[in-house]
Amino acid sequence: MQALPASLSMCAFFSFLITILIAAPLQAEPIPVRYPQGSAHGFLDIRTVEGARIATGDVTQIIHGYHVTSRVVFHFRDGSLDDETTVFSQRGTFRLISDHHIQRGPSFPKPIDVFIDAVTGKVSSHAEDGTIREDHLDLPSDVSNGLPPNLLLNFLPSTPETKLSFVAPTAKPRLISVSVKPAGEAPFSVGGAPRRAVDYVLHVELGGLAGVITPIIGKQPADYHIWILAGAAPAFIREEGQLYEGGPIWRIEQVSPVFPP
Repeated sequence: MQALPASLSMCAFFSFLITILIAAPLQAEPIPVRYPQGSAHGFLDIRTVEGARIATGDVTQIIHGYHVTSRVVFHFRDGSLDDETTVFSQRGTFRLISDHHIQRGPSFPKPIDVFIDAVTGKVSSHAEDGTIREDHLDLPSDVSNGLPPNLLLNFLPSTPETKLSFVAPTAKPRLISVSVKPAGEAPFSVGGAPRRAVDYVLHVELGGLAGVITPIIGKQPADYHIWILAGAAPAFIREEGQLYEGGPIWRIEQVSPVFPP
């Protein structure tokens, strides 16, 4: 199996941002490219924290010069779909070009179909009744929808905190700030051989009145975790968090093909 592309996240994390109410001031900057992404195809599944598999999927990356097109598609056992395509450039720094995310089916109480054009700042939202809402945002150069695992591969574990900017697909799209901090190492094994991965915690920063009220009324989104194997060739290991507003904690991991006897 080829190396797994790192653009998983936002299949989960982009949805996680739906809960945001009011954004904190944005002070993030684009992440420098230390490990350029390449063409690849990997296999994933989504499980509950108890270990029950609820979806399987593919993650692919195709390279065109300095541009990368990453797609993550999950098919759920109940017929639901989570499909995200992210296009970004990696010339010097990572820059989002576009992100299109679709969620629908019984697993998602609030279906979404949102397209972000990071070049023009246009955000298009498709409603179930066929209507399209278009908004314009002055997007910063570091907007990171669809990019967290790619970016985390390029983080230095010694960096105490990094700020990232995201478009939250609320009824009226808005910019938010997310704090990313390493929270130590977690042990895992490959074929019985012990390894250790850095546990990065992504925390949505709510400013203003929402930052005071949401912890009290239970609207603060749960922290999201992404585990990265550090070293000369960093690798995505696992991510865990809410895939939709108020949803349960689900886990995304790599899986290997299984042949019949």
